[in-house]
Amino acid sequence: MKTTASLFGVIALATIAVSGPLNAGQSIVPHAVVELYTSQGCNSCPPADRVLHELNQEHNDLLLLSYHVDYWNYLGWTDPFSDAFYSARQREYANHMRERYVYTPQVIINGDHVVRATAKQRIEATSRSLAPLPDVVDIDLSNSDTTKPAQGTVTLVRSEKSSAASTSLVWMVGFDNEHQRDVLSGENAGKRLVHANVVREMIGLGHWDGARREIPFAMTTPTDGGIAVLVQDGRGGPIVAASLIRF
Repeated sequence: MKTTASLFGVIALATIAVSGPLNAGQSIVPHAVVELYTSQGCNSCPPADRVLHELNQEHNDLLLLSYHVDYWNYLGWTDPFSDAFYSARQREYANHMRERYVYTPQVIINGDHVVRATAKQRIEATSRSLAPLPDVVDIDLSNSDTTKPAQGTVTLVRSEKSSAASTSLVWMVGFDNEHQRDVLSGENAGKRLVHANVVREMIGLGHWDGARREIPFAMTTPTDGGIAVLVQDGRGGPIVAASLIRF
């Protein structure tokens, strides 16, 4: 589905491997960040949601995130996970890439590569072709109770592989592992949809100039999937570093 909404907003593998679940509290660097823009009100989105769910089951070295946009809520079903902030983030990407409109489903890899959202093998191949993200971000949790909002410290360190500059923005993302929902009206009425790594909260942690920095953080929403830090080259620009903790 497509919309001609104006382009504005506030922003946002050597080898693909299959491995077992990681221990909660272990901060790791994903090989690539795969962002899916989706909506329960979009009849084109369920196949893309299934692809992201499959990828999440198969590839621990990818950070896969599902952002639910709000611009299809008028079609008769309000997506309970939708947020105008995620719609604005997608529009920042569109603005940076000089696209005339935003649409769902859309997959963006490392903030710089658009891939057809249902093309599972293409998503894998594109992620595999990218250089690994640099190890410059560490997340330290100060609370281990995942029923409460995550708190802790993000440490940013300089790396020769890092392209961070004064325009780099630091984002903290909290996500749930999985949600299943019965859609009662709208274009997907009667369907049970399954979503993986649903973004529930995204907060800005400021700019980074590439020097060592420690940033305290406190989320406001508990999440059961994990938290991630994204370092982005400006609003809607490429993702130049990332780290995550899976719960």
